[in-house]
Amino acid sequence: DGRRGRFFLFFSLTLAGNVGLIVARDILGFYLFFALMTFAAYGLVVHAVSREALRAGRIYMVMAILGEVALLAGLFSLGGAFGGVPTFGAEMEATWVELVAGDGPTFGGTTIALLLAAGFGVKAGLIPVHLWLPLAHPVAPTAASALLSGAMIKAGLLGWMRMLPQETALPEVSMVFLAVGAAAALYGVVVGILQDDPKTVLAYSSVSQMGYMAMGTGLLVARPELIPWAGVALALYAVHHGIAKGALFLSVGVADRVPRSPGLPGWGQGRGVGQGVGMDGASSENGTTHPDRARRWILGGTVLPALALAGLPLTSGALAKNTLKEGLQALGGTAYTILDLYLPLAALGTTLLMARFLVTLRRRRESAEPHDDGQLPFSYRTWTLVVPWAVLVLLGASGMAWLPAVVDAPDAVSIPGPGSEILVGLVPVLLGVALGWVVLRVIRTPGTPASAGEAASPAADRMPGATPPLPVRLARLRIPAGDLLIPLEAALRRLPLPDQERWAAALRARVRRALAWSRLVARRFDRLAAHDVETVNGPLLGIILVGLAVALLLLVGCMPDT
Repeated sequence: DGRRGRFFLFFSLTLAGNVGLIVARDILGFYLFFALMTFAAYGLVVHAVSREALRAGRIYMVMAILGEVALLAGLFSLGGAFGGVPTFGAEMEATWVELVAGDGPTFGGTTIALLLAAGFGVKAGLIPVHLWLPLAHPVAPTAASALLSGAMIKAGLLGWMRMLPQETALPEVSMVFLAVGAAAALYGVVVGILQDDPKTVLAYSSVSQMGYMAMGTGLLVARPELIPWAGVALALYAVHHGIAKGALFLSVGVADRVPRSPGLPGWGQGRGVGQGVGMDGASSENGTTHPDRARRWILGGTVLPALALAGLPLTSGALAKNTLKEGLQALGGTAYTILDLYLPLAALGTTLLMARFLVTLRRRRESAEPHDDGQLPFSYRTWTLVVPWAVLVLLGASGMAWLPAVVDAPDAVSIPGPGSEILVGLVPVLLGVALGWVVLRVIRTPGTPASAGEAASPAADRMPGATPPLPVRLARLRIPAGDLLIPLEAALRRLPLPDQERWAAALRARVRRALAWSRLVARRFDRLAAHDVETVNGPLLGIILVGLAVALLLLVGCMPDT
């Protein structure tokens, strides 16, 4: 890649901003590092310099600037109420107490909290300000996608946790977080299932998962006694999601980069197919991996974080979701009653979304350009992607063992054990797996060759003029990446716009007149400069000398007497 140096520059700046905001001690340092991360990430989004990448970059920048406006309004209000730059902790809490009491010089506490929620919500990918996320992921390099979804969107979550009050209740803001988070958890699933690109599917999965974290933030500002539960649940969710989503994005890169031999489908088939092939087809003669075994490793390494994301019991996802559920139970009331019924439905949807991701990943690999046997070994570039992918997979698979020890839970919070609510967590996942298997057996997306275990549509459905059955029509349903952005762009195109050609012609005419006038002035000065004193003689010279003498006399006569 000839743009590799530029990629590492923006990658390093983005990572530096991400790390810097974590260690920042006041709102000024936090914002400066947050802004560095925000604008440096633009270079990662447009790295490919394709039409799609540039469009995604424009939308990302527009959304980022809108988020910065809301964020700065909230931060300036916090600073104005404090009379300076408050540090995190006691000074921040005292500022919020003053704002909630209505003693702030600008907005009230609820308004400022909503401004901060919207400003950080852009980075967190919270609906309806998530529009940049599904456009940026497909065009960004794999490593950048893993950073964007695994770490960078957590900056929005960290902003909520550090900027919003932790000892002052904001019940209205809490209900907004709970409602928007619940809607995002399901919305991301529904739209993500209707995508064809695996990275776009993962982007909408991030929208869905950030909905859970928004619900945890709702606990944070609901009542002060719920803060320990909210803090532990959000910490568990952030670490779990960062590892699982990073592994899933890197799995797309592994599927793209590991060579595939001619005649083999995406995951490899059979035994003893060719020799000297890379990860999808290699004999033991050159020390590479057997095709059937390689397929199992790739598929297994992808399924493990997918199941953790769905909340399968004994995984880090189940640990995070059970902790969040305990906090919601402590909240009680109508909100808990609704969300207690809603969370299993969202888990079912996440399982279906992960099944859709596996299908799109397989089709992406099947459509990849195959490599001739022996021509593309397991290169250094491949190992640099496979090794971090394998590390993340292993960390995610063992998350139940080490994650509770990493998160420092206060005495008031008991993290649910491995055997907590196994049946409640297992039923939605198994139901989602079964439903996904049935869909794959019955419906084949048009344009994709039928593979083993996939039934082709009846011949009558493919006849000209024939109306496909409802399941096939549903399988063909798609929502473009960007979802809400599509009707918004269409509405903007329908707005009456000024006659751009007429405006451009008028502007060009004004520029031509200005240039002509400047050229005329320049010629006059050139002409004067070309005539020196030697060319001035006769009557003209006399007039000039007399005029200078008169001017000198007048000047002397006007001088005051000393």
